[in-house]
Amino acid sequence: MLSDAQRKRLVDVARESIAAVLDGKMPDWSTEQFDDTLRRPAGAFVTLRTRSGDLRGCIGSIRAMEPLFKAVASSAVSAAFRDPRFTPVKADELPRLELEISVMGPIEPVRDEGDIEIGRDGLIISRGRQAGLLLPQVASEYGWDRQTFLDQTCQKAGLPHGCWRLPETRIEKFSAEVFCE
Repeated sequence: MLSDAQRKRLVDVARESIAAVLDGKMPDWSTEQFDDTLRRPAGAFVTLRTRSGDLRGCIGSIRAMEPLFKAVASSAVSAAFRDPRFTPVKADELPRLELEISVMGPIEPVRDEGDIEIGRDGLIISRGRQAGLLLPQVASEYGWDRQTFLDQTCQKAGLPHGCWRLPETRIEKFSAEVFCE
């Protein structure tokens, strides 16, 4: 678990990284600026929403490939400027955006759908070269049950509803520490 100060620091990193790109600069974070916890490798997603709650971007890294602060910085920039579902964020939008960060927990296989807990678990469904991920908070936000959550994750992967039942489909779950400004 992150402390309130560490959470605030990561939200600042996300917002300042987006602002730097809007100013034509690359975000420049030094390892020495962060404590050991924020330097540990971790996956992270950054979700951008308008003040009215509409999604404006969401991108992240599933696996722990870089220090947490770097994962947050790069995910924030990608969510703001590289989410193919949206046009890039403009400078006048940034003050009105709410940032949410999801720090990824360990990923584990799902052997039985009953092992999935709505609100606690996020899902990754993959089959062949197709894969989709939905964060833990998504099912709760939409009021989905387990089967709907599984179907919607299949849809995110570009797969048909119900394909999670097929033996060649891989289902994984993960937890995430989720916080926002």
